Amino acid sequence: MFGELTPVGGGDPIPLRKKKLLVGRREGCDITLRFANVSAHHCQLSLEQGYWFVKDLKSRNGTKVNGTRVTRKRIDPGDTLSVAKHKYTVNYSPVDLGAAGPPPPDEEEISEILSRSLLDRAGLSRRRPAVERFDELDEIVGGPIADQDITERYDVLDDSEGQIPDRNEPI
Repeated sequence: MFGELTPVGGGDPIPLRKKKLLVGRREGCDITLRFANVSAHHCQLSLEQGYWFVKDLKSRNGTKVNGTRVTRKRIDPGDTLSVAKHKYTVNYSPVDLGAAGPPPPDEEEISEILSRSLLDRAGLSRRRPAVERFDELDEIVGGPIADQDITERYDVLDDSEGQIPDRNEPI
C-alpha cells in the first residue's frame, strides 16, 4: 500500500494500492466515487519520486488541493484533496516510498512554458498560413470554406472584376 485517502468528516479510508490510480464515477476506475457531481474520469493520482501528484482530467466540478483548483499538482502528506465537493486527507510517507532529496516541482507548466519559443510565449510568433486557418474552419463549419488556392493575392491597384472569387457562383 502506498498511502490512503481519509474522508474529511469521517468514513472508511481508501487505500492507494497502485502507483497510478484513476479516480471517477465509472466502475472501471481504480477509485470509484459514486456521486453525481464526480465526473466519469475525474482525476488521476500518480506516484512520482516518492510523492503523490494529482492531475485533473478536465472534470466539470474540478479538483482542488488545499482549497485551490489545480490542473496538476504535487500532494504533500496531510494535504486536503477535493474531488468535486468531496474532501479527503492524503496520508503517506515520502521516505517510505523512495523519496530522496528535495521534493520534485509540483507543476509541469514550467517545463511546458520553457519548451516554447520566446516569441511564441510573448504572442509574437508567426501567423499560421491561411491554408491551415481555412482547414481549421472547414472542420468547424463541416465543409470547404475555399474552393480555390487561397494563398493567391489580388492586386489592390487593379480594379477589374473577378479578382476575388465568389464562392456562391458555380464553377
